[in-house]
Amino acid sequence: MGTGKRGLITVAVTVVCAVTVLAAPGTAFAAPTPSPSPSASASAAPTPVSNEELEAVRAQLEKLYHEASVATDEYNAAEEAAEKQSAEIVELAKKIVKGKERLAELKERAGAAAAAQYRSGGLPDEAHLMLSDNPQHFLDNTRRVLQGQRATKGLLAELTRTQQDLEQYAKDASAQWRKLEAGRKAKAAAQKKIEKQIKAAEKLESQLEKEERERLAELEAAAARKAQTAWLDSGILEDLRTKASEQGRKAVAYATDQLGKPYEWGAEGPKTYDCSGLTSQAWASAGRPIPRTSQEQWKRLEHIAVEDMRPGDLIIYNADASHVAMYVGDGAIIHAPRPGRTVTVAGAGSMRILGVVRPDA
Repeated sequence: MGTGKRGLITVAVTVVCAVTVLAAPGTAFAAPTPSPSPSASASAAPTPVSNEELEAVRAQLEKLYHEASVATDEYNAAEEAAEKQSAEIVELAKKIVKGKERLAELKERAGAAAAAQYRSGGLPDEAHLMLSDNPQHFLDNTRRVLQGQRATKGLLAELTRTQQDLEQYAKDASAQWRKLEAGRKAKAAAQKKIEKQIKAAEKLESQLEKEERERLAELEAAAARKAQTAWLDSGILEDLRTKASEQGRKAVAYATDQLGKPYEWGAEGPKTYDCSGLTSQAWASAGRPIPRTSQEQWKRLEHIAVEDMRPGDLIIYNADASHVAMYVGDGAIIHAPRPGRTVTVAGAGSMRILGVVRPDA
């Protein structure tokens, strides 16, 4: 590894690429500076990092945080599924308890019926009735016998159904436990992936001096401005319908109140948020619960043409729907960007737009 700053940054980028296997084929980085001789190294001043090298760092950081964002959606989805499965297990447990109580009651009734038959001498009720000297009494009791037979058959049928229901509840509970365990493993794997990507990104940024981190932030802002300018230059604002619904205004107000709060993966507030945690809580506050993850928001909410979006609508970003923001009008969004950042206002076109969804369509 070279001792110059350029060599340090280049090697840091290369190492992170190798460890995370994220560098796409054809991605080029500056070649490492050749290792100087000991005498030259002692006297050489650190070489300033060029904008090209910082741009390579910026691109790599974007990949790392994108992978962390994808893993965060996986984590959130696993957590949401686990909560649902846990609730279903609780409901099944309640059904099993009630089923057992009903089964005990039915068995008690069946036992009483059997005891009554035993006390009658073991003869069928019809045999006893045929010994009667009163025909009307015989007919009346025959009807009662038939009713009793139907009741007994109904009792046995209900007893059988209750037993079958209990067996099915037990099977369903076992299946939910297996799903819950699989979800826990998926959640743990996603958490490990998130932490790995964030750690790699932090390591890469730590190689930069304060002045270089400031220049890197400027490059990030410049890239966002360029994308936003191109989006606005398309004339999109001329066609936008900016009248928000009542629920949309409430959702925007909630999101606005969260400005400045830190990003934290897996968080749903009130102190920290990830991107979909912010949007889902904003719409929940407006009385319209929506899916927890950006990918599910994209799948399950109604799609709206970009030129028809209004404040409160959600803009989904990236081909894999790994990021979401809330449109607030005038070409702006509120979103929770990534680790190390806070909930902020940005240009709606500053990232790659996949599409728009409307929670209250």
